[in-house]
Amino acid sequence: MYKKSLSLALIAGMIWLTSCDVLQQVAEMAAFTKCQFRLSTVENLSLAGVDVQQKKKLSDLTFTDAARVTSAFATGTLPLSLTLNVQVKNPNAAQASMNKLEWILLIDGIEMVSGVNQNRVNVPANGGVATLPLRISVDLNKALSGKSKDAILNFGFNLAGLGNQPTRITLKAKPSIVVGNQTLDYPGYLSVENEFN
Repeated sequence: MYKKSLSLALIAGMIWLTSCDVLQQVAEMAAFTKCQFRLSTVENLSLAGVDVQQKKKLSDLTFTDAARVTSAFATGTLPLSLTLNVQVKNPNAAQASMNKLEWILLIDGIEMVSGVNQNRVNVPANGGVATLPLRISVDLNKALSGKSKDAILNFGFNLAGLGNQPTRITLKAKPSIVVGNQTLDYPGYLSVENEFN
């Protein structure tokens, strides 16, 4: 009888701990959706394999760099890769977290690429900030199909800061948490801006 009571107490304790864990995760996800997001920095910016991160103007490109970009475009591709750092600020009194983030990247209003970040993010309470790096690769030639060669090259150079037009980067994000073996998605996408609200 004692063993049976002990077993029931252990089972009840495990169920209680599991339900507390589920409630905690749901609360952290709810706090995450109330966080503020902003596009922080762009790093490792590469156009057709040419590091354009430190270039300030087109004349900073070497002859080899320009030939590489032109050659890539001539073969029908213009690969762009970058790391977009998204900062998450938590104004809530409780920790915020998420297990997965689906995202869509728009540049100058054009949907370029989408992806999923599978890394868990925890943001401390009371104004804590965490950085979520998103590694992005896109073929500008495909993303901008139907545009002229000059328009595509100008787009790539403007994004790198080498052109004469500012570039608008927009990110839409949908966070999720995993509870047990179930994934709970935020309904809809959050819009990520350049500044905290």
